[in-house]
Amino acid sequence: MENKPDRVPDSIDKAFGLLDHALDVFHDKVLRPIFLAARTIAFGFVLVSFGVAVFVALLVGVVRLLNIYCFAGKEWLSYLALGSVLLGSGLIVWRSRKPVPQRKSK
Repeated sequence: MENKPDRVPDSIDKAFGLLDHALDVFHDKVLRPIFLAARTIAFGFVLVSFGVAVFVALLVGVVRLLNIYCFAGKEWLSYLALGSVLLGSGLIVWRSRKPVPQRKSK
């Protein structure tokens, strides 16, 4: 068998090569950051939704446990105890916040 020399690329091959390169650059520079941002937002939304659902389920469970075992027949005491705990934790978080630096007015 004879060794055939590599074929010389014609103008269509060069055009497709340039188009392929341009699309690769467009994908890497434009589309990939958009996809990463969208994926981050979607996963963040799912995690926040899951966290809220777990928090609500825990609050419901705590209220039911307080109603059954601690304050049977006096539900208002359960709500008062849980409200006091949540209010106290909210005040602690509020007190530990950092003020936003104000802009200097001219």
